[in-house]
Amino acid sequence: MRTANLIVAEILELLRGSAAPGIATMDLERIAEAEIKRRGARSAFKGYRDYPYCLCTSVNSEVVHGMPSAKRMLKEGDILSMDFGVLHDGFYGDSAITVPVGAVSKEAMRLIKVTAESLENAIEAAREGGRLMDISHAVQSHVEAAGFSVVRDFVGHGIGRELHEPPQVPNFGAPGRGVRLKAGMVLAIEPMINMGASDVKVLEDGWTAVTVDGGLSAHFEHTVAITAKGPYVLSRL
Repeated sequence: MRTANLIVAEILELLRGSAAPGIATMDLERIAEAEIKRRGARSAFKGYRDYPYCLCTSVNSEVVHGMPSAKRMLKEGDILSMDFGVLHDGFYGDSAITVPVGAVSKEAMRLIKVTAESLENAIEAAREGGRLMDISHAVQSHVEAAGFSVVRDFVGHGIGRELHEPPQVPNFGAPGRGVRLKAGMVLAIEPMINMGASDVKVLEDGWTAVTVDGGLSAHFEHTVAITAKGPYVLSRL
């Protein structure tokens, strides 16, 4: 799983450097697909429940599952969430980042920063002997203290030989509840955080989820193994 997740991390870093004003989200899809092939891996997303692309590109008020388009040009001030996964040697890797496109507002940068911090807090809580909701609470408490809201319609998940495995990993909940965390479990922890209200809706394309109020949304994800020595972030370079 470390190998699969390193492939994901390396490609996401390439995509981070390519996300700039004037670039179409489909350009990023083409980069991702070419890099997957170059590394001898397969896309985790393309064909999954008939999703047509290797990459999810969610811009501004798009929360998750935004689809790349040759017509969607990035512009100065946008924020872009990229969710990406591969299958390599029978195991899955999955990660997501949100990046500023050029210069963005201070509040947009704060949203990105707080969302990234909430993921780090959640990773710290992913410890053998703890409870699943310790992870959830670590996200929710940090995000809500900053004045943002946690998306409740989408959650993280177990991952391994399948892209989505039990248990589901919500980004909200009371600590001390849920299944006991055991060494050997691998979780895709992925805070999805809105600047405004938590409500989301799915567009007519059947995939793209957006904030109901039109506010910005950010998304970060890491694949994390629970070990006797503490959390091991498989998708970190």
